[in-house]
Amino acid sequence: MARLNLTRKLIDAHLVSGRMTPGEEIGLAIDQTLTQDATGTLVMQEFEAMRIDRVRTELSAQYVDHNLFQEDFKNPDDHLFLQSACRKFGVWFSPAGNGVSHPVHQERFGIPGKTLVGSDSHTPAAGALGMFATGAGGLEVALAMAGQPLYLTMPEVVGVELSGELPDWVSAKDVVLEMLRRFGVKGGVGKVFEYYGPGLEALSAMDRHVIANMGTEMGATTTVFPADAEVRRFLTQQGRGDDWRELSADDGADYDDHVALDLARLEPLIALPSSPGNVRPVREVAGEAIYQAYVGSSANPGLRDFAVPALMVEGRQVAPGVSFDINPTSRQILENLADQGYLARLIRAGARLHQAGCNGCIGMGQAPATGRNSLRTVPRNFPGRSGTPEDRVFLCSPETATASALTGRITDPRDLDRACPRFHEPRQVAINRDMLLAPAGDSGLVELIKGPNVKSLPDFAPIPSPFSGPVLLKLGDDVSTDAIMPAGAEVLPLRSNIPAIAEHVFRGVDRDFARRAHDLMGDGFFIVAGHNYGQGSSREHAAIAPRYLGLRAVCALSYARIHWQNLANFGVEPLTFAAPEDLDSIDQDDELVLEDIIDALDRGRAIRLHNRTKERTYAMRHALSPRQVEMIRHGSLIELVRREG
Repeated sequence: MARLNLTRKLIDAHLVSGRMTPGEEIGLAIDQTLTQDATGTLVMQEFEAMRIDRVRTELSAQYVDHNLFQEDFKNPDDHLFLQSACRKFGVWFSPAGNGVSHPVHQERFGIPGKTLVGSDSHTPAAGALGMFATGAGGLEVALAMAGQPLYLTMPEVVGVELSGELPDWVSAKDVVLEMLRRFGVKGGVGKVFEYYGPGLEALSAMDRHVIANMGTEMGATTTVFPADAEVRRFLTQQGRGDDWRELSADDGADYDDHVALDLARLEPLIALPSSPGNVRPVREVAGEAIYQAYVGSSANPGLRDFAVPALMVEGRQVAPGVSFDINPTSRQILENLADQGYLARLIRAGARLHQAGCNGCIGMGQAPATGRNSLRTVPRNFPGRSGTPEDRVFLCSPETATASALTGRITDPRDLDRACPRFHEPRQVAINRDMLLAPAGDSGLVELIKGPNVKSLPDFAPIPSPFSGPVLLKLGDDVSTDAIMPAGAEVLPLRSNIPAIAEHVFRGVDRDFARRAHDLMGDGFFIVAGHNYGQGSSREHAAIAPRYLGLRAVCALSYARIHWQNLANFGVEPLTFAAPEDLDSIDQDDELVLEDIIDALDRGRAIRLHNRTKERTYAMRHALSPRQVEMIRHGSLIELVRREG
């Protein structure tokens, strides 16, 4: 009898269609959903468009954590819309200032053994509690809220055996940076990383959250940890001990691949600009002057991630000219930092305190100065994501960020002239549930509140067959959704207004892109790219807004999982080159033709792409299931759902 790993146990318990064979499409029953405001307004609009009265999950939660600036009406109007939608549809609501979705969800709602899908790419953080949690496009989350399965490709499961114990000055962020050093930003595509072994004993539930959160940066479907005694301690500390149940892999469980990681051999690590996979030992870059040290975000959200910096700076001042930004991740964390005296230590040392939310991680404030080094505990350092076009963002642990704040230069914390602080998780913490608004009991009469910036979703017609159009943009490898659809304080407030936000598509790559798309008068175009197209954030605006401008097909060497699905959801054909060298023979502005595209999709994976400009023909492939082909046929998944009733 096969000895199952935990990932397969979780999938098997929720499997409603397909087989657990890597590469095949499976459907999973979903217990919980998570949405945040940068993506949640579209989710609620999509849910409304499906004409379903109330969510059909065990629990759905909506967090306002990204768009907290209220410099005009757009963000507060959207917050009111989300609150009204939560009351109407039966969703928990966490308002602005209450905290980042992932740590709050872990504190209040995460339950071992449950499935969770979220419209945020870092939803896998919940795997820290023994959940199968994954990010998806907003439309798939809306369908899960409606009681529909989540469809995804069955992943391979990589067993990561942890041994040893972390040395002084090394923490969970260094663990996941070591994984990124080994796997890069593409090495986890189509995989789940499942951690086990004796090294887990010294990793807290929030330490595991750090590792699970940034598994996304390797392209992983998700990350899974067992629900062991530490998870029981965490849930008990949060007043939810009854939610715990023990979950682990069978002894001698089978894995598709295996990694051994001795925690005792790790050292402080840092990801250099501008990729999470550009990892080096801190000592290799030590000495460079810094402008900013930033502590917080969903990638380092725990009490210890702020308490250790507080102990490090006690009795000292940060170096002159350094902005030491403290970004609390939840109202509850902020309350505990105050109660236990850590907050006063940080403020006295010169820290700048910000409200609980995503903030600088998503380019909403705390932008660094041009060309100056910013050390951050956030999960991503894609170019310009900080809000500064010419940014230099490094990813590191709270220990490395704080040591560097004290010295004014990149510093290995082992080189500080003081002992490593000792922090032990308290048995009890102050618990703050007061700001979470429970779903309304009778929501039939609730009206949705829509401000002037909340526009209905546009309708999308099916792709013409044949389809011809120019290559409006040719790109390289690792194009992120931040590059496709920028975030930040200027753009994100337009998230509920597709025509307005579409004017910013590819703005950082080609400022004339939207104008050139409009010049085609709706005739449509192609985009051509290299490997890992659409890495990073799950925001479906990166698919919808280009589709609104006329994008009908992307031709690339490979795709990031969530963006590939988002393209199909909105009727954009994601094709891959059968012969990778063909990419080199296509240039921007070449005229391409897809003959009988729908018929070709129905027949199989072989598709012919003709380059009229070069008089060449290329063999293309697709990985769409019959269900996804129907999305292309009907123009979008929304239209398919409408027709199916």
